[in-house]
Amino acid sequence: MSPLIHGKRRLDLETGRSLFDYADSLRVRVPTSCGRNGECHECIVEIKQGWDALTSQTESESFLRGSYRLACQARVQDPSEDVEFAVLRRQPRILTTGVKREVKCGPMTVRDGDDVVFKGPNGAIRIDKYRGGIYGIAVDVGTTTVAANFVDMETGRVLYTSSFENPQRFGGSDVMHRISYDGGEFCGELQSVMVSSINFEIGEACKRLGIRRRHIYEIVAVGNSTMRDLLFGLDVQPIGLKPYRSSTETDFLQGKRNTTALYALASDLGLRIHPQANVYGGPLVGSHVGSDAAADMLAVGMDEQTEPVLLVDVGTNTEVIAGTKERLLAASCPAGPAFEGGEVKYGMPGYEGAVESFRIDDGRAICRTIDNADPSGICGSGLIDLLAELRRHGIMTELGQFNDGSFEFRLLPDRDLSLSRADVSALAQAKAANYCGQSIVIRRYGLPLENFKRLYLAGGFANYVDARNAVEIGFIAGVPLERIEKVGNASLEGATIMLTSAKMRSRIENLVKTVEHVELETEPDFFDFFVEGCQFKPMLSESLQPS
Repeated sequence: MSPLIHGKRRLDLETGRSLFDYADSLRVRVPTSCGRNGECHECIVEIKQGWDALTSQTESESFLRGSYRLACQARVQDPSEDVEFAVLRRQPRILTTGVKREVKCGPMTVRDGDDVVFKGPNGAIRIDKYRGGIYGIAVDVGTTTVAANFVDMETGRVLYTSSFENPQRFGGSDVMHRISYDGGEFCGELQSVMVSSINFEIGEACKRLGIRRRHIYEIVAVGNSTMRDLLFGLDVQPIGLKPYRSSTETDFLQGKRNTTALYALASDLGLRIHPQANVYGGPLVGSHVGSDAAADMLAVGMDEQTEPVLLVDVGTNTEVIAGTKERLLAASCPAGPAFEGGEVKYGMPGYEGAVESFRIDDGRAICRTIDNADPSGICGSGLIDLLAELRRHGIMTELGQFNDGSFEFRLLPDRDLSLSRADVSALAQAKAANYCGQSIVIRRYGLPLENFKRLYLAGGFANYVDARNAVEIGFIAGVPLERIEKVGNASLEGATIMLTSAKMRSRIENLVKTVEHVELETEPDFFDFFVEGCQFKPMLSESLQPS
């Protein structure tokens, strides 16, 4: 009899048992709200191996693409074949350090005598009777990872931080695939699974904090334009077509609204907090540069910046912002998921067991893994180290070819972990997207690279990246290392500032209106930059000149 595998744990397979049954036996929490009959579409799992050993997909699962099933519907039919699955609620490592901007607490949702009142753009609205506390949530809805701060709105203090894997992966690993998915027959599923996952996280946090859901009176959500609009149930098809704009941006440009920010009620979105709680979607910068970039700008104080700086938020969709408070340029780079666990055979997000750093010392490979667990894959910071070390020790050329003519490099002799030529190609293209965004924005701004006084490096794995290695392979601009400042999850910090300060929320809504959006693909030498960016070498000032 073959085993069922989840992580490092194994159970004997039994005909007729569902993957949800096995999750129960393993004490793995799988979200569900329908009694396991396939109606809620929340218990999505990824089948790593053994697809044919399971029963066929049911009608309830018709919305799923690729190697995904509902745990309640997938049952064992052939116990002679190994089955491995992973729950789409793995928790990435939570950043505990990062930029913290001191802002006076002054939210829009406040206590007014015996009432809880929302002082919004249309005047004060009573939400509820004051019941001993006012809580809010700031959420950064990333393409790969979702992070949230649970906040005491009366003090501005963050009570709890959580993160989880974006459950929309079955619709595609990047925004363009998700736009395409949402334009098909299963429109609304991506919003539904996101709302369900946030609700699940709210429930877990409320248990931990000992507070009631109905005492949460406001949520601020930020994300790239697609992620934000999907959460609010807007049609995202316009974002997938030139000029790649949210409908809110188009309406703003046509004078139909005075901001690209969104307001909705929790009850309208299905979020299980106080039904009259306000849900705010941060303002967009332009095109694919969304409210997460706006939150970044707020977190690092771009609204007060007098010397030119660069802000690079690395992710599946990387944002690049350059300038001062007087003049700001921004661009979006569709980097894809290669550095966040996709398209690389042994790539994985920053979970337990991921190789997070790598070096070669006297011909010996030395790895460090998250939580010092046995290595099971390699995450973004480890991949950057690996590429830099391969170049430094002459194992790999600038073009990504192994000098000995082989087709893969084995990280550890006693582990089945390797980097193939195909992996290097995927990483080169992802790196090239980041390279194009930074180099074109810097050139458009018109200052030499050395004139930028600081490079703020933001994003999920960026906090763990070795800056020297990132510069040496051209992943980030070649500024002096002492000018690079890692600011952690600046998007979440900015969302928290929007939640706790009405003044700063208004300020960022005004600031984004001044940002010049740079459309990378319209540059006549875009392809030249991309080819240059595919090479593993530093980005220098002379490479930023027009060809």
